[in-house]
Amino acid sequence: MALHSLFWSVRTEVVKGCLRRHVQSLYTSCPSYTFINCKKALEKFNNDVTQAEIWLHEQAKKDGWSKASKLEGRKAKEGLIGLIMGDNAAVMVEANCETDFVARNEKFQQLVKDVALSIMAHHSSKKQTGYIKSVLSSEDISKLQVPEGPSLADQIALNIGRLGENIGMQCAVSLDVPSDWHIGSYVHGAVPGQVGIEMGRYGSLVVFQGGAKEGMDALGRKLGQHIVGEAPVSLGNMDNIPCGESETRLLPQTFLLDPKYTVGQYLTLQDARVLDFIRFQCEERTSQEE
Repeated sequence: MALHSLFWSVRTEVVKGCLRRHVQSLYTSCPSYTFINCKKALEKFNNDVTQAEIWLHEQAKKDGWSKASKLEGRKAKEGLIGLIMGDNAAVMVEANCETDFVARNEKFQQLVKDVALSIMAHHSSKKQTGYIKSVLSSEDISKLQVPEGPSLADQIALNIGRLGENIGMQCAVSLDVPSDWHIGSYVHGAVPGQVGIEMGRYGSLVVFQGGAKEGMDALGRKLGQHIVGEAPVSLGNMDNIPCGESETRLLPQTFLLDPKYTVGQYLTLQDARVLDFIRFQCEERTSQEE
């Protein structure tokens, strides 16, 4: 009898030790889930780590969609602009959340990167030629897939569940230009430590032709800085008479980085011309503005 009790006591301790190791392994590989939920998942699937991870992900997705519906009406005026540059191509996306605290969270920043990469992959798959500009709404974005992963709608819901705030992808734009055109970019208030993407509170893309080959990137950045700082709403033309500080056309605006010239005059000196531009700023939008 004593031997039988000792056997079961040893067996129980071995099973507990095995479970602890599996739980620790699952918790380490899936840090987004609590230790208790990892233990619950492994018990449910008899220590099958793969099945436990799939179940945890599905539960998190369900919880995320449930929380997303509850938080849908809450104001989301913080967030980040994400900007990715490719070969003669670029993507810029506006992602919103409720607080600056979440905007600085690595999970939110990874979501912004996943969205931008998904849009770039979708854009590249079209294989179109010429100047292609695609503006995507929040609904358009949610229909896309993460490369080798779930839909963006599911990914956003999953992050809402994890971070506990209303999160939305307000809009995005993708650009593709001919080989003799150029795309300049600028992000203001850049988040440090990002690889393959720039993130900040404001962002701009500018499409232009001409300019000295060795100074192309610098010219594109300067134009991008001006667009972020002065917020033009239209391109205008070289014949426009400047209207002073109230000027909203790009070309007749006083050039932010060299105020003795207008933007048009500065471009003439550089033997360059702007063809298009886009400016994003993180802000809450009303339904009429979307």
